[in-house]
Parts: sequence; structure tokens; C-alpha cells
Amino acid sequence: MPRVSRYPVRQWIWRAFVQSALIPLILVETVLVTVYLLSNAAIRDAQISHLQQSAVEDLSTAVTREGHVIDGRLRAVEAQVRIFRDAATHALQNSGFQPDELEFKRHASTSNGVFYSRSDDGRAASFYANSTPPLQQDHVKALRLSQLDPLMRSIRDANPLVSALYFNSWDSYNRIYPFFMTPEQYPHDMVIPDYNFYYLADARHNPARDVVWTDVYLDPAGQGWMMSAVAPVYRGDFLEGVVGLDITVGQMLSEIGELDVPWQGYAMLVSREHNIMALPQAGEEDFSLRELTEYSYAEAVRREVLKPEDFNLGSRADMQPLLQAMASGQNGVQEVMLGGRQQLVAWSEIPQTGWRLLLVVDEESIFRETNSLAERYLQIGYLLIAGLALFYLLFFAWMWLRSRRLSDQLAQPIAGIVEMMRRLGQGDYHPSAPHSEIDELVSMAQAVQQTGEQLQASDGGRYEAQRILQLVLESTTESLWEVNAPSMSIKVSDHFIKRFGLGAESMSLSEFNRRVHPDDLERIRHLRQLFAVSGEDQFEAEYRYADARGEYIWLLSRGKVLERDSNGNALRIAGTHVDITRLKQVQEELRRTSLQAQSASQAKSRFLSSMSHELRTPLNAIYGFGQLIELETQGKPEAQQEADYAREIVNASRHLTALVDDILDLSSIESRRQQLQLQAVEVGALLNGCAELVLPEVQQRRLQLQVLAELDAGLYVQADMRRLRQVMLNLLSNAIKYNSPQGLISLGYEVRSDCVRLWVEDSGPGLTVEQQAQLFQPFQRLGRENSSVPGTGIGLVLCRELAGLMGGEIGFRSTLGSGSRFWIDLPSAAAPEPAFSTAPLPEALQAQPKAEVLCVEDHPASVKVVQEALREFAEVRGVGSVQRALAELEGCTPTLLLLDLDLPDGDGLQVLDAMRGDPRLRAVPVLVISATADETVFADALQRGAQACLAKPINLAQVRRLALALLGQGH
Repeated sequence: MPRVSRYPVRQWIWRAFVQSALIPLILVETVLVTVYLLSNAAIRDAQISHLQQSAVEDLSTAVTREGHVIDGRLRAVEAQVRIFRDAATHALQNSGFQPDELEFKRHASTSNGVFYSRSDDGRAASFYANSTPPLQQDHVKALRLSQLDPLMRSIRDANPLVSALYFNSWDSYNRIYPFFMTPEQYPHDMVIPDYNFYYLADARHNPARDVVWTDVYLDPAGQGWMMSAVAPVYRGDFLEGVVGLDITVGQMLSEIGELDVPWQGYAMLVSREHNIMALPQAGEEDFSLRELTEYSYAEAVRREVLKPEDFNLGSRADMQPLLQAMASGQNGVQEVMLGGRQQLVAWSEIPQTGWRLLLVVDEESIFRETNSLAERYLQIGYLLIAGLALFYLLFFAWMWLRSRRLSDQLAQPIAGIVEMMRRLGQGDYHPSAPHSEIDELVSMAQAVQQTGEQLQASDGGRYEAQRILQLVLESTTESLWEVNAPSMSIKVSDHFIKRFGLGAESMSLSEFNRRVHPDDLERIRHLRQLFAVSGEDQFEAEYRYADARGEYIWLLSRGKVLERDSNGNALRIAGTHVDITRLKQVQEELRRTSLQAQSASQAKSRFLSSMSHELRTPLNAIYGFGQLIELETQGKPEAQQEADYAREIVNASRHLTALVDDILDLSSIESRRQQLQLQAVEVGALLNGCAELVLPEVQQRRLQLQVLAELDAGLYVQADMRRLRQVMLNLLSNAIKYNSPQGLISLGYEVRSDCVRLWVEDSGPGLTVEQQAQLFQPFQRLGRENSSVPGTGIGLVLCRELAGLMGGEIGFRSTLGSGSRFWIDLPSAAAPEPAFSTAPLPEALQAQPKAEVLCVEDHPASVKVVQEALREFAEVRGVGSVQRALAELEGCTPTLLLLDLDLPDGDGLQVLDAMRGDPRLRAVPVLVISATADETVFADALQRGAQACLAKPINLAQVRRLALALLGQGH
């Protein structure tokens, strides 16, 4: 930590005054010097900016004003053109007009067919070109247009800009005023519609039928620079002709040179092609042009001297910024370097012609008065700096005296208050206050005294609260813990270290996990990974942890995120460990008590089991003979009815067999005769395997199956593999049977704080509240007893019992109209050690004709079924008791033995034991076929040496396959 300089109060106040007086003085003086150096330039720049703005405004006003003048004159010409056009339209339509005799006499025709006027007589000139054959010329129209002559004469006399007025028709007739000898000026075969002043007025170029202007041209008749304003004359939609006024440009240009431009500037006129049309002598000097120096300026304007390429602004590099600015189409002002000087150029566009009027002013003449004003501001600056320096000198002296007095009033009381604070820190809660005349310091001393009293009161309360808190923590929790995510370490309290015999309060998570029970470790890792990516703030997990003696204690770990980084990832998580071993023991006792409470139903279960056992033997005969009849009638059309009856018998037998199997399963579970082999079952492989088993039925019903589990998820549960698969297949079967058409079935798992949940979800109609209350009741099908959906009504009851035997729990959630989700919660388990199967595959045996098969069965119908099923490859002999079987085996060695366990004079396992004890019969394969479908009984038979076991009623195809396999004839 850097060392901070400290000063006494007197020195601190003096330094503060110096900083608030001397430094501002230096800064102000520096600013004033800067102002001294820069004020003149700044004021001059401000004046220049102001004058430049004024010049820009004045120039813009002048050029706009003059442009409006020219624009007004051109608009007046347009108004006269419209009057002339309307008069021409009227004259053409006035067929009753009769020209006087003079008009007839002044017209004649040439030898080449030109009809023209040969005398002036104060009237307009007339010319009918021979491009229109004489026989097709409309002389009546030409004479009728003489009524326009007074109007044409009046317009020319009223407007000095107008040099001539004319009417041109579609058939090359021209009437023009004032008079001149047209045959001498016009070609005899001219085609008037081909001239620009005619086609510019047609419908293509002038769809609005309004006045349009031609480009500037040099009049071949000697009138100088000219331009025309023309308008069409229509007869309906037919263009009869064009009227026009020729304007003398020279008169307008002479006025340009006489404009009064401010600041001794000058005006110039530029065409739309950027050619200089009028330029005074001052402008010629700026542009270094000498073509006009041969004449006076007035004579040059009058003569319209044709200017060379140097008079085009586009050929000058220094004019490019001006041309770009004018190209924007708006009036404005541009600064350009012209004649070696910086000058301002303002322009205004004349819309009718596209000309631009330019006013040019030298900037130096605008800013001449500014320089003298800058000198005056410089003198004022000197006086200002001197005055401010004197003021700050007096202020500095006064502040020095003020600081000495204030420091004396503050130093002693502050030192006394510091002493009071020091005594509070030493435990003296009643220090004496110093004397002071400053209210704030007196209040500060009183506050220190009150603080001492509050510290004295709160110190005792803090000690008591700390003692109570420590007592509560030690009595309610095993530990406070904190996890540092970046370093993957955990820190625990002293009580936890002592209780579990740990080496240090801080350790890595991998070291902490060594004490976690193997069955809980993988689940805890999954919970931590899910918590890291979920973004949640709360963490909760239950697991077993080994104490110092190696005994496992159940811990409930709960925590909350304390700190996150900028990306939202948790950095620090803190929480508590709570010992819930007693709670787990109570839960286990409650579970055992619940199981014991079900003992009242065991009598029913034993009855059902006994009855089911007795049903298997006649069912075996019914099922077997039904299959035989079905096989005998296959492919025989005349026996189709018998085949249908046999198929119904087989289907009914299968349904009844499924019911008996479920009853026996339920009976064995309730009587606690089920011996489950609990082991670590991999969740992903189990779920994917179940999905593969039901996939054909799912596809047959046109449903969709979604498995939300990786094939190798690395997560295990403690369960019996076969029974857990039975539970999941039962839940999947219900989801398939009770789903909506083309519905979705989802299968997945969820890692919870104390278990792993496997679930099956469907998109079916769901269950009502009444149906949910009837779930898990034996033989309850929720109103679907008479439907076409097969079922026994005890599948869910069997699933719940199996889940309880595996230490788990069945649950469900259903929403009417949205489907249902059923799940089984099972404890997590550690991954099993890898095991390798070393059993060699059995070699295929050679086929033997008519093998000798001994069937130990007390029911003749069952013997008959087996004989029919194996008659193709075996001779089957039947015996009905243990004693007869043993007597038969003394004299023969069968190829295969079919053994029923429930015989009139004893248990069939006695026969199996006798065979395995006899070296002659030890290798004879034994297939157990019994109505006793208890798993423990079958497991005992396999352990004693039986090769396979089947429960009655039997499937003949399955019996045939097993028999062939045991005889060495199977595939």
C-alpha cells in the first residue's frame, strides 16, 4: 500500500489556501497571457467570420435579386407567348375572316413554287416553302393569319427584349414580324418541323403544351445572340403549328455589366455549359483573358464577340470546387482562389435558360477594417492582465492571514477528538471532550461520546449473539462449507474436520470425493455438472460420507451462489452440511412398516397364487391343443372355420396366461418370496434397450418414440436388471396402449438430489382426478375393462411392488388432455468392475433320428401336446410320478428329459437330483416344464443341473426350439 503524506492542521490549511489562492492566480495569469497572445487573433477571426457571413448574405441577396429581375423579364416574355399562342389558335379557327385586298396583292409565287410576301406595308413577312407542293399549300390559311399582325407589332413595340415574333405551321409555312425578304434568307425547300424550335414544342418534348425555351444561338440574320420562347398551337390533338418570340440576349448582357456589386466586386454571366457570356475588365484580369481588350466593354457586349475555349470554366482547375458546388442545383456562395487572391463567388440560376449569374468579391477588401480593430483589442488586453494581477496579489495576502487564524481554531479541538477516538479504541468508552467554539467540532465530540456508550452496549450483545450463533450452528449442522469454482477446492469448518478426521480445512474436490460412497459419487458429479450449466442459485444433494472410523453418514448438502463472473459462471458457492442419517433410518423404518402393513393382503395373494398354479395345467392343455389345431388347419381352405376357432382359443389362452403370470408375480412379491439380484445397472443402456424392444409395436401403431438418454451415460442405479426392465417395459406398454393417434412417447432420466429418476411420458388423453385416485389398485383398469385394449389391471401394482423391493419408489403426474408421466426413483450406484465372460460356446451336435424323449408329467393331455409338438424328430414316452420316472430311468438312457416339478408322489427335483448323481444319466439334458412359475424354484432347478425352464402353458414353437437345441439340432 503506498504511503500517504500527512501534515499538521496548520500546515494543511496553509497548503489549502496556497492551492486555492496562488495556483488559481498562476492559472489565471497564464490564461491572461494566453489571451494576450491570442485575443487579437481570436477577435480578428471573429470579425472576419462575422464579415464573411455578412458578405455571404449580401452576395446571396444581390445575386438572388438580380436573378429574380432576369427571371421576371423572362416570365413576362412567357406571358406574351401565351397571348400570342391563343391569338394564333383563334385566327386559325376563325374561318369567317376575310383578308383585305392589300394582303392579296402583297403575296406572290416564285417559279419554283414558293408562296411569299413581296412588300413590307407595315405587316409581317410570309413564306410558304416548296417542300409542300403548291397544289397542297393552304394559301387561305396563310392569308387568314394576317389578323395576327397588329398583335405581333404591339408585342415587339412593348418589349425591347423581343426582336421578332413568328408562327410556323406543320406544312412548313412561316409568318414572322418584322418584315424582311424571306426568299433571300430562307432556303426555298426548308422543312420547318425539322427545326429545334418546332419539335421542342411537340407532344413528345412538351406533353404539358406550355411555353418552352430554346438554347442560345447566334442569329444568322445578324441579330446577335438569340434565344426563343415557343409554344404549341393545337387543333384538337393535332399539332397545327408553333408560335415563338426571339429574344435579344445582347440587351440583357449589357445590364449585367452595370450591376452594383458590394465591396467593389463585379458580375459575370455563365451559360449552362459553363461558358462565360459576359465578363468585365476586372474579371478578365482575374481570369488572365485578353480577348475582350480589343473593344470597350460596352462594344464587346453589343457585338457578342464569340469567346474561345479559355472562356469555359470547366477547363480551369481552380474553378472545379465552384462547378461542383453549382452542380448541386442550389444557389449559394463558394470560396475560390482566383487571380492569386482568395475571393468569394455567389451564384443564382435562371430557371428558364439554365444560365447562372455570378458575383465575385475580393475577401481582402471585406476584412480590411478588421485589422485595425484587432490592434485596439490588444491594448485592452494589456490593461486587463495588469488589473487582474494586482487583484490576486491582494487576495493572496488576505488569504494568508485568514489561514493562520483558522488553523489556530481547529488544531487543538481536532487533536482532542483524535485523543478521544484513541481512548475508545483502547476500551475506554467514556472519554472527556475538548473545548471548542466551533459547533461542528462540539457535535463531533458529543458523537464520539455517544459512540462509546453504544459500543459498550453492543459489545456485550455481540458476544452473546456470537455465542448463541455458534451453539446453533454446532447443534443444527455438521459444517459450513465454501467451494471455490476456479480452483476446484472446498473449505469446511473445524467441527467437520474433527468429526470426519480430515487433515485440513481446505482441500481439492477430488480429495473430498474420496470419502463419498461409491454408489453416490457419480450422481453427485452429475448434480454438480448440471448445477454449473443451469445458472441456478440453489444447490442441494444427499449422499453418504465416511467418517474417521470408516462408517458412512448421510449428509444433506445445501448451498447458494455468492459470486459470479461477467459471463454468469459461479465463482464461489457456500452452504451447510446437515447429518440426516437418523432421518434416513426413520424413512427406512417407515418403508418396512408400510410393507408389513400389506401383510393383510397376503392371504388373498396366496389364494390367487394357488388358484393360478392349478389353472396352469388345464391352460397348458387348452393352449397346446389350440396350437396343434391351428398348425393342422394351416393352408386348408375347407378348414378355415376350425382355424379361426383355434386362433381364438390360442388368443384367449395367452390372455389368461398373462393374467396368471401377473398374479403369480404379485403373489410372490407380496409373500416376499422374490429374491432380487441387486446390482449396478447402466441407465443409458437400459433405456435404449427397452426402446429397441418396443420399437416394432410403436411403429405398428404409427406412434413416435423419443429417447432422451445417451447410450453410454456413465450413470448407474442399484436395481435388479430383469425386474427393472420389466417395470420400464410395463410403463412403455401402457404409454403405447393409452396414447393418442400418432402421439409421442418420451423416455429419459433425471438426476435428483437423493436418487436417479427414470421416466416414461406419453401425449395421451391423461387421467381425471377420480382415475388418479384408483391407480395402483389390483384389477383396476380405470373404466377400460370393456375396451379393445388388452390388459389385466395389475401391471402398475406389480411395478410398485418391484420398485419397493429394489429400494425405489413409483410416482406419476397426469394432466387431463395433455398426457401423463410415470417414473421410478432408484438409488444411485457406482460403476461395476469390468467382467469378461470365459464360457466357451457349445459345439453343434449331430442330428439324430427319432430321439428318445422321456416326459415326466402326471397330466395325460399335457403329454399328448408334447408328443404332437415333437413327433417329427422324437419319440416321446410319458410317466406320471416320481417313482415311475426313477424306475424308467434305471432301464434306459433317454436323449432328453422333460420334467414337471409338481407330481402326485413328490417333487420333480428328486428325479433331477438322481440323474445328476448317476454318471450314466449326468449328461442327459433336462428341460423343466412346470406350472410353478416361481423364479426361485426355476433358479433352484437350474442350479441343480437343469438346462432350461419353461412355465405352463407352454408355447409349442418355443418347446420345439429348446428341444432341438438341447438335442444338438437347433440353429
